[in-house]
Amino acid sequence: MQGSVGTLIDLASRRRQRAGAASRSRRATFFFDLADPATYLAAERVEQLPAAVIWQPAVRAAPPPVPRAELEERADRLRMPLVWPEPCRAAVPRAMRAAAHAAAEGRGGAFVLAASRLAFCGGFDLDDPEVLAEAAAAAGLALEPALAAAGDPAGDDAVAAAGRSLAAHGAVAMPVVRVGRLLFPGEDRIAEAAAALRVGHGRRAQGQRG
Repeated sequence: MQGSVGTLIDLASRRRQRAGAASRSRRATFFFDLADPATYLAAERVEQLPAAVIWQPAVRAAPPPVPRAELEERADRLRMPLVWPEPCRAAVPRAMRAAAHAAAEGRGGAFVLAASRLAFCGGFDLDDPEVLAEAAAAAGLALEPALAAAGDPAGDDAVAAAGRSLAAHGAVAMPVVRVGRLLFPGEDRIAEAAAALRVGHGRRAQGQRG
């Protein structure tokens, strides 16, 4: 009898281990551009996705502009403040380099949240080293390596290549969530990405808008 009970307990333990491994194997990649207010509007919901999230900086050479009024309306619907940085830059390369460093250190989400709030809640210029230092501190990063990474253009080509790859696959809006082979372009599709993670749709082959 003891042997039978022991076997039952072992089987239950194995089921739990398999379930835990399956949960850990779910991954989502969030492609973001810190100069884009849509990244700010999406980041907190991405942080809450039911999966481990890989935070990947990506920029495109000529992203389609989104009217300010449309972004402000979307922020209002989400009940999020939206303040425009001064200056309002089309690109923040130093911040994106620091974000890549943060992601490599396992602090990508914390850095993106801190930086995007500074930019679009506080109106601060993310390429200002003092602002980047504040974002790094909020994300729990060591200051000197983070600022050194911000000044090193070595990773810029990889960030640009990530953006080109997204565009080549039809992701015409930023930011983008990838679940398996599915792409969900635009911050308004975060809920769809979350649903795909919950039901395992990441195995399907196409997810972007037509």
